[in-house]
Amino acid sequence: MTDNKALPKISVIIVTLNVADTLQACLDSIYAQLYPNIEIVVMDAVSTDGTVDILKANDDKITLWRSEKDGGIYDAMNKALDYTTGEWVYFLGADDVLFADYSKLAYQLSDANTIYYANVLLRDKKYRGKVTSYQHAKGTICHQAMIYPKHVFDKYRFNTKYRLSADHVLNMQCWKDKSIHFKYVDLIIANFNHTGASSKPDKVFIADQAGLIRENHGFIPWLRFVIRQYRNRKKVIPESYN
Repeated sequence: MTDNKALPKISVIIVTLNVADTLQACLDSIYAQLYPNIEIVVMDAVSTDGTVDILKANDDKITLWRSEKDGGIYDAMNKALDYTTGEWVYFLGADDVLFADYSKLAYQLSDANTIYYANVLLRDKKYRGKVTSYQHAKGTICHQAMIYPKHVFDKYRFNTKYRLSADHVLNMQCWKDKSIHFKYVDLIIANFNHTGASSKPDKVFIADQAGLIRENHGFIPWLRFVIRQYRNRKKVIPESYN
């Protein structure tokens, strides 16, 4: 991957902890990209399974990596952002892999005020297409489907209060921000492994979600969400309690 000054640089951030079984395949999928101006930044949480050995073996291709204690996934991502030098930022799970379409999306990055998003392959199916405000509020966009302009992170960082859903909260803030736009491109750019940390519920986020929707998406999406929650609760209440 040569540094092509004519194209904007993309900083690919990977956060790792004991991922020796999948990391090399993840890295290889980046090396295989036709887009020539990519840097890789890896933040490892002191892995003990051989992950660090893989990082050492790839030292000539990884722009920067650190192995040190952190406060969780999003704390590590916030740290990694301080080391990036690209105009664009992308977050890739160590158990995910990029497809050739990633480079096709990279070549379309042109508006520095736009978050570009595409699709991922989830359980062997395309996920999830263009989203409405309500769909975004309720379920956000897969993190591995999005490429952010770097300046977003000069304004916002991941709120580590939400240990598994901080990307959802950040995307909500960006959705509300009138200076930031979202553009959908119909490509499948990565295979998303649904069995990782993001597959678990974030109880703090679940408790706050309705308020976050009203704050960042407005009254109508909030009302739809609250009504949907109410109806779902009624479905699980035994008839004798209704």
